[in-house]
Amino acid sequence: MKNSGEAWPPEGTEPVAAHPDAPGPGTKLGVHFSECFGCGDEQDGGLHMESTVGDGLTVKSQFTVTEAHQGAPGLAHGGLLACAFDEALGSVAGNLLRLPAVTGRLETDFRRPVPVGSTLFITATLDGMDGRKIYVSAEGRLDAEDGPVAVRARALFVTVEFDHFTTHGDPNAWKKMRDSNRVNP
Repeated sequence: MKNSGEAWPPEGTEPVAAHPDAPGPGTKLGVHFSECFGCGDEQDGGLHMESTVGDGLTVKSQFTVTEAHQGAPGLAHGGLLACAFDEALGSVAGNLLRLPAVTGRLETDFRRPVPVGSTLFITATLDGMDGRKIYVSAEGRLDAEDGPVAVRARALFVTVEFDHFTTHGDPNAWKKMRDSNRVNP
């Protein structure tokens, strides 16, 4: 993918393998937090993304664009599409590497409109690492895994210690997540 003219992944990036405890191909990934806008099940206007581990170093995600996701009449909001890609790209880093990480940079390339009622099929790929930097890229296709490309994205995630989330996040949200047995800090 050529977004900013830089080589992707950048020179010095090392290939990586999935963590030994990473879920295998075909594994449906669950909701990591019920209130997550991307994958959560408690957000009325959320994306409700569903993800499955693909072959190699990929995660396949999909979501259906609803009227709540509009920007221009009848079309998905560009910022919302960037949010969907942030969720899909982050899922690759978190699930395949089993490392806590945050988005450092996200670039999107909008190739065609994404209408309300369409389903976006996103395939995100782990491209490599350089120290704490994780490089991932993705492609989103309309209405089928082999449909026309609507959006491409790439991102840099940075690994962090778990206390990054507890220090900067809402303690009540962390308690709710811990109590739901979806995380074991």
